[in-house]
Amino acid sequence: MEVIEKDRSALVVEALSKGKEYQEYREMVHRLAEEGKTTGLDQSEVRINFTQLNDRRMHRWEKTFKLPENAREQLSKLDSKLVFLVLTESWCGDAAASLPIMDKIAKEAKSIDLKIVLRDENLELMDAFLTNGSRSIPKLIVLNKKKGQIVGEWGPRPSVATEMVETFKKEHGKLTDGFKQELQVWYNKDKGQNILGDMLQLLALE
Repeated sequence: MEVIEKDRSALVVEALSKGKEYQEYREMVHRLAEEGKTTGLDQSEVRINFTQLNDRRMHRWEKTFKLPENAREQLSKLDSKLVFLVLTESWCGDAAASLPIMDKIAKEAKSIDLKIVLRDENLELMDAFLTNGSRSIPKLIVLNKKKGQIVGEWGPRPSVATEMVETFKKEHGKLTDGFKQELQVWYNKDKGQNILGDMLQLLALE
């Protein structure tokens, strides 16, 4: 098990050299949206439309999400130097809500570096961090820089949304477009609080 963990840590460190800062990633997504393109080889209309939609969603989250004072206090006490490495793609709907919140957490904590890599360009890394055997994104990997150890994982959805998805799949077999729309409504109503709560709980692992 220890050898496998070392291998995973090495993959994370290797991917960091290719990681984009949040602002760089956002500029790329915005540019793709304006050009009618998406990340990855599959330049389908569906994925292009989602990229354009996610560009607008991320812009809205960046403007509206504010860290509450208690969260700011908790983050200010974080001592360990950490890296948030996120696997995602521009068309990923769940990432549109979580990435802007991760960015605000990283900026507030100051001891966290946020880096973003594309899943389909890093499949070896993705396959080391599957969710129930699936290449689900976004996938957050937390690395302690000093120790070179993975200290946490999160994704692809916040805990409440994960329960909603699992319940729906049990009843209907697969996710429908209607349910995906309901999920986005839930994200908007929750205002990022479930994502923030999950992140703070994850950081308590340190």
